[in-house]
Formats: sequence, structure tokens, C-alpha cells
Amino acid sequence: MNIREETTAVLKRSVRISLELYKIMVPIIIGVKILQELGLVAWLALPLKPVMHLVGLPPEMGLVWATAMLNNIYSGMIVFVSLAGDHALSVAQVTVLCTMILVAHSLPVELQIVRKSGPRLGFQALLRIVGALVLGWLLARFYAWGGWLQEPNVILWQPKPESARLLDWALGQVQNLAMIFVIIVVLNAAMRILTAIGLTGLCVRLLAPVLRMLGIGPEAGTLTIVGMVMGLSYGGGMIMHEAHSGKVPPKDIFSSLSLMGLSHSVFEDTLLMAVLGAHSSGLLWGRVVFTLVVVALLVRVVSWLGDEFFYRRLFKPVEVYSRPEPCCPGAATPPKE
Repeated sequence: MNIREETTAVLKRSVRISLELYKIMVPIIIGVKILQELGLVAWLALPLKPVMHLVGLPPEMGLVWATAMLNNIYSGMIVFVSLAGDHALSVAQVTVLCTMILVAHSLPVELQIVRKSGPRLGFQALLRIVGALVLGWLLARFYAWGGWLQEPNVILWQPKPESARLLDWALGQVQNLAMIFVIIVVLNAAMRILTAIGLTGLCVRLLAPVLRMLGIGPEAGTLTIVGMVMGLSYGGGMIMHEAHSGKVPPKDIFSSLSLMGLSHSVFEDTLLMAVLGAHSSGLLWGRVVFTLVVVALLVRVVSWLGDEFFYRRLFKPVEVYSRPEPCCPGAATPPKE
């Protein structure tokens, strides 16, 4: 295949992946904006107020987390900055809050991307929200036990408030969607080049023991790494495309997206939270270790529960657009619903 044909193939694949993502993202982005304009996000945050006490945070911080979960990290940052001046927060407290945000944010969009690949929405939502609370509780106890990061927090950067004009908001969303397409094109091109020179296969082979422990086979290994580094929208979008092609086994998809749900965009999002004063011990290391332990345990529990429970409660096979050769001989066939 020559360069022109390769370029055409990359663009076609990128357009397909982007359109699949846009079908999910655009309606949800509009719906969340309506909730914001009606002031309903604050009401949705009310149940989180008593929960904040469990992780050692003021109840008002529930609004920060609720905003991030319903909208995105940046919106949560804006709410945090507006409230932080009224509370004397320590570095440990900000680290706990920001780590919880990194585990559970942008849920309406990201959970729909996951659902379109097969994993059932209810369990994935529970995994991320409960996972964020458990990790927040563990970090709060850990920092209190050692007396670490108890100094007053310092915000290193304050984001600009979002424009109140609807047109500015709409233009900003269009720019974000365009950037998603550009990043997907770059990722697709990079993956084809890395695959052609053998680097992708090498990375997967080197990480095979860890991925195998997490229930992720080589078919999903590269895409999982992409999701952890670049973000769930990108890695999840590619997994969604592969799920519809039938090339990735269902349990690999489940394990991969569960891993991505708890830890994705490990560099960009970590740096974004660090400018609020949060520490990398929770944002990066604590989150990654917690994710690896949880997914390793989850894989073993799912295996123990059996295929019938898996397909009934945790995973709904998606429509396959083509019928490729089975990638895993002897793999379990999902029961008909």
C-alpha cells in the first residue's frame, strides 16, 4: 500500500471513529448545558454533601465533584477556584478531591462511549463513582496517618471563567470537537507507523505479563495504552470501533474499558489537577496503583462468577459490522438474549 492509500485509509478510519463519538457527545453536551443554565447541577450535588465528610472534605466541595462528574474537569476547576477562598484547605484535602475528580468526571459522555462498546452502563458508573470514593477515603486516611501534605494549599493557576454568551460556548464546543478529530487522525497515523516498524508489537510483548494479569489480550493492549495516556474519549473511541469489528474479545473490552475508566489521560489530566495544588502521590501514583489492584481483582471475580453472569449483568455484546476470523480460538460464545 502506497502513501496515498495509507493516508486515505487513516482518514476514513478517523472519520468513522469521530462520527461514532460525535453521535454520543453532541446530544449529551447540549443536555448538560441545559442543566447548567437551569441551575440544576447544584441540586444534583446535594446528596454528595454528607459523602464529603467521609473523605475529610467540606460539604461544599460536593458541588465541585458533581460539576466535574456531569460536565468536565475544567468546569470542576472553575467551581473549585470560586469556592476555595472560603475554605482553608490543605494540600492533602485538595489532592483527595482532585484524585476523585480524575477517577470520576465527564460521566455522561464517557459512560456512553463505554456502553457503545458493550460494558453495561450501570456497573461502569458504579465502578467509577464508588472507586473514586474508596480511593479518596484511602488517601485521606493515609495522609492523616502519616501527617503528610497538611500544609495550606496554594493554587498555582486560576482558569478564566467561562463566557456567559451562548455563541461563545457553542464555538468553544465546535473547536473541542474539531480537536478530537485532529487527535484521532494523529493517533491513527502514529499507530499505523508504529505497527509497521514493529514498535507496537514490542510494547505489547513487554507489557504482556501486566496486561494478562489484568485480563487484557494483545488485541486490546495497544488501545488500552492509548486510552491511559491520551484519554478515554480517544482510546475508548478506538475500542468502540474495534468492538463493532468483532476483532476484540468481549472480556478484553470489559477489562480494558474498566481500566481506562479508573485511569486515563494520566499525564495531561494529572498536570491539570496539579496546578490547583494537588500532589502527584495521589493524582498519579495512588490512582495508577489503585486501578491496577482493582482491575486485577475484578478480572478474577468476573472469571469466578462465570460467563452467564458476565453477559447478563456486566456486558451486552454489540452488533458486529463484519465477520472476521475469531481472534481467540476457544473463546466463550455469548449467550443469546
